[in-house]
Amino acid sequence: MTQQIQEPELTGVRNFRDVGGLPTSDGRTVSTGRLFRSGHLAHATESDAEFLASLGLHTIFDFRNGADHALEGPDVELPGVRNLNIPLSDPADGREFWRLVRDGDLVQLREILGDGKAAARMSNSYRGIIRQRTAEHSRVVHALAEDSVPALMHCAAGKDRAGLSIAVTLLAVGVEREAIVADYLESNAPHRRYRVRRSDESPEARSPEIMELLQPLFDARAEYLLAAFDTIDEVWGGVDPYLAEGLRLRPETLGRLRDRLLV
Repeated sequence: MTQQIQEPELTGVRNFRDVGGLPTSDGRTVSTGRLFRSGHLAHATESDAEFLASLGLHTIFDFRNGADHALEGPDVELPGVRNLNIPLSDPADGREFWRLVRDGDLVQLREILGDGKAAARMSNSYRGIIRQRTAEHSRVVHALAEDSVPALMHCAAGKDRAGLSIAVTLLAVGVEREAIVADYLESNAPHRRYRVRRSDESPEARSPEIMELLQPLFDARAEYLLAAFDTIDEVWGGVDPYLAEGLRLRPETLGRLRDRLLV
């Protein structure tokens, strides 16, 4: 396994990491310094931006939507780096849902998140993104195959929309599912987790029950990503037909993608 770039202590960017080092089924390895993932870059400090600029990035893929941008702000601009916004469905159903999360009282949150509803919502959203966002994921992997490496992929937390886009890319270059899940679960580390900003910061708003109701939204759970993999199998019959029929990837494009990302 190749040596990954040493993880920096970023102040305003959560969940940053190099995806390099993951093994493929044919004995190759994802190259260091070619593919990165993180949470949003809107709050990057000057030193954060200096580090990101040092990576020699060609493209930053931002999977946030308009509601995310309104809440968090635009990414910092890095000299000579292309910022490509490809909005994906929010895994928690967008603006109105997050308004309830930030403003809702305990009764509301019990109704929409209790009794396993939060985890089911997340699994269903992962399934939906795989089924419905083939054009967007096709655009990402084709861009990587052509000219967009080194690349950084991010959404808000760097867990769901970016996590799925990273997973799709890794499937395309032949990384085993178990290794993809292991990388995905690294988003659970305390220093990586997204910090939700709630409108009401009273002690009641941070009560154990409310935080328990919200927990599934901010966890990276294997069941979520496995639901996405199951959808690939159920809809297309496996990874190869998903890549060929769902993402319209020709063998020569896959070859270029693998050459750009693997050693």
